Amino acid sequence: MIETALVALSLNRFRSHTDAQFELSPKPVVLFGANGTGKTNVLEAISLLAPGRGLRRAPYAQAVQRGSDQPWAIHAVLAHPDGEFQIGTGLTPSANGQSRRVRIDGQNASAGALARLVRQVWLTPAQDRIFSGPRGVRLKYFDRLVFSLFPGHGRAVNAYEKALRNRQRLLDEGRADPAWLDGLEQQMAEFGAQIHQARAETVRRLRLEIESRAEGAFPKADLAISGHEVLASFTMEQEPKIEATLKDALAQHRELHAKAGRTLHGPHRADLAVAWGAGEMPAADCSTGEQKALLVGLSLAHARAVTADAQAPPPLILLDEACAHLDENRRAALIEEINQLQGQAWLTGTDRSLFEAFGDHAQFFELSDVGIVPRSCG
Repeated sequence: MIETALVALSLNRFRSHTDAQFELSPKPVVLFGANGTGKTNVLEAISLLAPGRGLRRAPYAQAVQRGSDQPWAIHAVLAHPDGEFQIGTGLTPSANGQSRRVRIDGQNASAGALARLVRQVWLTPAQDRIFSGPRGVRLKYFDRLVFSLFPGHGRAVNAYEKALRNRQRLLDEGRADPAWLDGLEQQMAEFGAQIHQARAETVRRLRLEIESRAEGAFPKADLAISGHEVLASFTMEQEPKIEATLKDALAQHRELHAKAGRTLHGPHRADLAVAWGAGEMPAADCSTGEQKALLVGLSLAHARAVTADAQAPPPLILLDEACAHLDENRRAALIEEINQLQGQAWLTGTDRSLFEAFGDHAQFFELSDVGIVPRSCG
């Protein structure tokens, strides 16, 4: 039984959509149609019903419909384990131009309040080469997984990075005032320990979900945090030791970091190591199809991990073109698992036939130049 779902959605002046309206049931939603008809734009709008800049990570102003001088707005009716909520977000005039506003049941609210109502899991084509791409891109992807389980993770990362930049600026300028550096390194140690703790717990929960399933259509990924040897050996239960160890490492390596022009120790140097479990082959060495299968399997494990969190509602699952490069058996396995999740899934694709395995267990909308049209299941 689906416990979290959008039962209505409206997009106003959002990218290609002037006034898009969806009346929905809690079933999975399939959006199909030719490229350029705005399918991904709908998923992006839903992703903005959560803190952050959405699945495209674009500046908010970029989402304004081309040619419009009016701000965009998104509104939804959310069916939730605690009842039904009216949620929305959009741009509003401010002293600096336009800023984002969040509303819940007609009242202004914080992004944190929205995070307590809505958790999201998403997979986009931009993530297809996440395993073989740059470490920094992979770390941002990983931190998004962490954020879905620990909403405070984003604040810790932002605070850590701010202290990191300030410390490095002092080192670069030769202004090595011990008191200033001590204070910044203490902040980095405190927030760095929180970051590492949340990441380690996320990996633990993902492993549990992966290992709880029999070998099937999607490979069992082997996961680990790598890339920063100072913290690599610490587990969830050792946050005070993590903080002390990180603070000592920062203090001891000031000269090295000044010469290097960057901080070489800390959780910002971390990486998510992923391997094809059975053969322990690094994901980066797998074929494109194998990497896609690993990524889909990891996304499903992530959705289950969020669902298993007693402190959070089941997530909305946004899968953009996820079926495009899967064979028939893997598409059927993906759809079977989606049907078992307690959060509503939204899927896009150019060809409706990709989603035949849903039968009458999904709702279909065709997007074209003439608009958005509900289609029957048959």
